[in-house]
Amino acid sequence: MTKGALFYHGTIYGHAGVHKEGWLLVERGHIADLGWDAPPPDVEARHIDLQGQSLVPGFIDLHAHGAVDCDTMDATPEALRRMAGFYARHGVTAFLATTVSAPHQDTLAALDNVARVARKGTDGAVLLGAHLEGPYLNADRCGAQNRAHVRPPDSGEFAAFLATGIVRLVTLAPELPGSQALIALATEGDVTVALGHTRADYETVCRAVDLGATQVSHLFNGMDPLHHRKPGAVCAALNLDALRCQVIADGVHVHPPVLALALRTKGAERLILITDAMRGAGMPDGEYEMGGRKVTVREGVARTGDGSLAGSTLTMERGLQNMMAAGDLDLSQALPMVTPTPAQALKLEQKGAIAVGMDADLVVLDEAMNVTLTMVEGEIVHQL
Repeated sequence: MTKGALFYHGTIYGHAGVHKEGWLLVERGHIADLGWDAPPPDVEARHIDLQGQSLVPGFIDLHAHGAVDCDTMDATPEALRRMAGFYARHGVTAFLATTVSAPHQDTLAALDNVARVARKGTDGAVLLGAHLEGPYLNADRCGAQNRAHVRPPDSGEFAAFLATGIVRLVTLAPELPGSQALIALATEGDVTVALGHTRADYETVCRAVDLGATQVSHLFNGMDPLHHRKPGAVCAALNLDALRCQVIADGVHVHPPVLALALRTKGAERLILITDAMRGAGMPDGEYEMGGRKVTVREGVARTGDGSLAGSTLTMERGLQNMMAAGDLDLSQALPMVTPTPAQALKLEQKGAIAVGMDADLVVLDEAMNVTLTMVEGEIVHQL
């Protein structure tokens, strides 16, 4: 455990505003103080000269399957720790390990493993819990997920998943029989419900929102396209203020002008940037596996044999940069989509902002948006 850290001589992207030549003091894993003038003298802490770089809140990824040839479904501690280390090198200080549709026992093993690793820690990004993406998806919109393992919502099975105590987010198709009961069960268990891999019409999405659904998984992907006479999930996602929308800003899943449209419609306070990273992230092009299906990564794009996109190889700082370009945003305007918005969506009161008392989850970015340092709850886990 480090004694503390004093950051100075950089631009601080604080909750109260952006200030050049600011300083920030970390003590006992939390932000103890910060200011916009000369740093306090004689502080017993590690001094870190930012040299004009930017200090921003740590990024939060609510939808990440894997990286560096590892996957949540591997159900091993080593896989999750390697993933957490990779994410931290790219500015992510907290994440949800995301599953795919799989047999009951395989999913249960993955969740039990997430629970064990979350208790012990990762030495990288904080493992917040699990995002259960499937198996309760519409087979017509399951994308790269294994159709053989997609099935209707089963409250009994879901109760077993909840019993692990580690599920924080579940993605489901609200039009499937049994989905309403499952949404109610999830919300009673303080699990956030996201709608995705769906062919739901507008009214069905509205009913799901009334029952407690608050998110949409990877907006535009895994759902019917927007139609002016059949307003489905996309229209509901863009229209309903109750829904925060995850989006993959890799320039492949969603064309940049459509990213700009989503931003103009929802605002940075209702959009959540995710990576949807799979085991090919951080790896060279080649053959990989996802949910029992072969995935080919070519020029950084992951696809199954039928051409379906299979997650991404995106890293969060590049997604942020892509969103800034698509929406003509500066860093302060784009940061909410990777910091307070996902934190609020998951009810993380201590994360997502630079303010006194918050967890010291911090990232240093150079002018080219490269991550040069990552601090997780007061510990430096990555530094160039």
